Amino acid sequence: MIRKTRIKRTWLAAAVIASGSLLATALPANAETGVSASEIKLGITLPLTGAASVGYNKIGNSINAYFKYVNDNGGVYGRKVTLVQKNDEYSAQLSIAKTNELILRDKVFALVGPLGTANFTAVHKSVGLAKRGVPSLFLNTGFSGFSNKKSYPSSFMILPSYAMEAKIIAQFLKENHAGKKLGIVYQNDEFGIDGLGAFKAAGTKFDVSVPYTSGEQATPGIGARWATTLRDGGAQVVVFFGVTSATGALLGGAAGLAYRPQWILGSVGADPLTLRGLGVPLALLNGVQTPAGNPSPNDTSDEYVKQFQEINTKYNTGVAFDDYVLQGMNIGLMTVQALRAAGKNLTRKGLVRAMESKGSSFASVAYSPLGFSRTSNVGHTGYYMAVMDATGDRKPFGGKVTLYTTDSGSGPVVVSTFKRPAMPAKGLPSNS
Repeated sequence: MIRKTRIKRTWLAAAVIASGSLLATALPANAETGVSASEIKLGITLPLTGAASVGYNKIGNSINAYFKYVNDNGGVYGRKVTLVQKNDEYSAQLSIAKTNELILRDKVFALVGPLGTANFTAVHKSVGLAKRGVPSLFLNTGFSGFSNKKSYPSSFMILPSYAMEAKIIAQFLKENHAGKKLGIVYQNDEFGIDGLGAFKAAGTKFDVSVPYTSGEQATPGIGARWATTLRDGGAQVVVFFGVTSATGALLGGAAGLAYRPQWILGSVGADPLTLRGLGVPLALLNGVQTPAGNPSPNDTSDEYVKQFQEINTKYNTGVAFDDYVLQGMNIGLMTVQALRAAGKNLTRKGLVRAMESKGSSFASVAYSPLGFSRTSNVGHTGYYMAVMDATGDRKPFGGKVTLYTTDSGSGPVVVSTFKRPAMPAKGLPSNS
């Protein structure tokens, strides 16, 4: 009886070992969360509904459209890339909850393009992204605080910081609007305050300041109230630091008062197509000035724009091509480069290392250099100034792109001669 029991146990142990061997054979060599032999699963939170959703609700589908294009052309080392989107309604608390869902329930490998300064600040702290080692690529916010490598070791920006943007606008004001009374409207959180600090450091003094709370732009008549304050304060040039839905409220309110200063719209809130969709007449956009990092989404002579438009037509059917779609496609392009640079044996730590060692050389639609390195998670570092024409299209101020680069600190604003990398053949990175 004892001998039979021992034989049975031996047989069971052998069976367990054999089944374990089969399981190991069936699984990919890499067992990282969100990565299988056939798929890489990524996640994003963004406002698909709510007051701030206008424009931003296109970004996720645009990233995914680019991924679908890549998947139809072999994927990333044979793996298809998928994107799980969660609606956070531009609420920090919802963003925390949805990011936890992405990581714990959907088990995504990394986050891409998470949107919103206050949202990501809350998510990073509450969800513990750094402790969990979850990479967060190409944050869709320019808050300069995210460039702190020690505090955000696995997070990487894509936009120039709001401090960089403010410094460049400040330089432009000195060169082109000296002696005029200045006004500013800004979102009263890390977003707007980041810009205000840089304006102050640059010596720019605003005669009229109008702060607003995120979501307040949906209040009936709010744009007219903002515009009244600016007009009564005598502002001749008004800088706007807010989201596009708030831009629409401000321009519409000002039009109703027949108040038309020289508008300088921050890069976040200046998409012409979205503004037109909000009911802003083209006549109000004519002559508006804005810092821009990318070419106009209508510039089909640009190889990036042309390729992305073709992908959008096939994989994002019925969606008008604008700055938000362009940005989403570009995030997709850069994400694929990062995944490929991390190699076939994909790990979260490997992805972070790839960003640090190779990220600065990635192809991107934006004109300015990337600042990624082992000591920096800074994305693009500059803007050119542009002006909108009578069709609402964006053209370089002065007729040609003059690229200004700077940092988020006390460094100077300089004219750059940087030449961006060429678009990969057929828009498909090889990292060769």
